[in-house]
Amino acid sequence: MIALVTGRLAAKSPGSIIVDVGGVGYQLHIPLTSFYGLPDEGSAVTFHVHTHVREDALTLFGFSSVREKELFLALMGVSGIGPKLALNIISGLPFDSLVDAITRGDERMVSTIPGVGKKTAARLVLELKEKVAALGFEVAASTGPCKVGPSAGRQKDEAISALLNLGYKKDVAEDAVRRICASSGEDTGLSALIKEALKILARG
Repeated sequence: MIALVTGRLAAKSPGSIIVDVGGVGYQLHIPLTSFYGLPDEGSAVTFHVHTHVREDALTLFGFSSVREKELFLALMGVSGIGPKLALNIISGLPFDSLVDAITRGDERMVSTIPGVGKKTAARLVLELKEKVAALGFEVAASTGPCKVGPSAGRQKDEAISALLNLGYKKDVAEDAVRRICASSGEDTGLSALIKEALKILARG
């Protein structure tokens, strides 16, 4: 079982990365919370890994921090939640907002995540409220918007694409990104765009 991967970041996109370890490329499916902090391609990275084995596939899920992996495993312990939905849930809200929603029993906020209906949200909160609180996650420092200059258009398209991959409708995703760009006094980086868009979408 692969539990940790250290190597060179060969490629990255919202949802997955490829890490070159001694000439072998490992594809890791990652949550957006891990994507936010990725360095430039070619940089050294270390990811905590969950190896998911099925009869027809072996899939690697990567996390930039232990706390992300712990929450992922906790989510997988909930009846009806598999690895892909667990990853989608972690990506569906900023990490600290998700943890806060679970510990407060905020089923409504959890149910705003695509793929998570009211019944799943209620079951998730019921089963994880005390467990997540016991994990004692620390709040990570947030990073503000960064200037991206002439690549702003591409960043917007990639942010919308990431939201579509999470299951949001195109018009909803476009509106959220447009609202952020309209209210920002400067170009906003991809990670900040996605993070702020998710906050807007969580509010409904």
